[in-house]
Amino acid sequence: MAKIDRRVQKSQDAIKKAFIELMAEKSFDQITIQDISDRANVGRRTIYDHYLDKVDVLDKLIEEHINELRKLCKAAADLSYVEGNLLWYQYFETHYPFFSTLLASKGASAFREQFLKFVIEELEGDVDVEAGINRGMNREMILRFFGAAIVETIIGWITNGLAEPAEVLAEQMGILLDRNLM
Repeated sequence: MAKIDRRVQKSQDAIKKAFIELMAEKSFDQITIQDISDRANVGRRTIYDHYLDKVDVLDKLIEEHINELRKLCKAAADLSYVEGNLLWYQYFETHYPFFSTLLASKGASAFREQFLKFVIEELEGDVDVEAGINRGMNREMILRFFGAAIVETIIGWITNGLAEPAEVLAEQMGILLDRNLM
């Protein structure tokens, strides 16, 4: 694995932190590269060394979180739906400032789209239309249905300020998945 120069990592971290702070203060359309540069205390050129534009900064942030969720899924491969969901809900809880800011911005649709694609990929191995409760059903429809349900449940939980404890949502979502995918 290639070692990242600490200065490069420090610059990227400052840029991402500045971008998230700016998203909490103004709409995505109003954020400029100069705003990010000023807040991160780096030159505009430094930003362009790492990112194409502000959309690329947003996409890379979303991608980082999706990759972390992917790692959690691999770690939870042998867990029940309830236990695996708890890992996810705790992750979203830990990163609530980012996700709540993201979902209140124009970045929400980009996140929703990437997250839905990821959730569907993760569910693919759990959907059996050859036997059991879903025998003979349309696989794609099942994947989209449960993918959308999971995504919208998590997004609603975040946008409502994490009103329910993570454990409660993880358990209820796990029960629903167990009932309907097995």
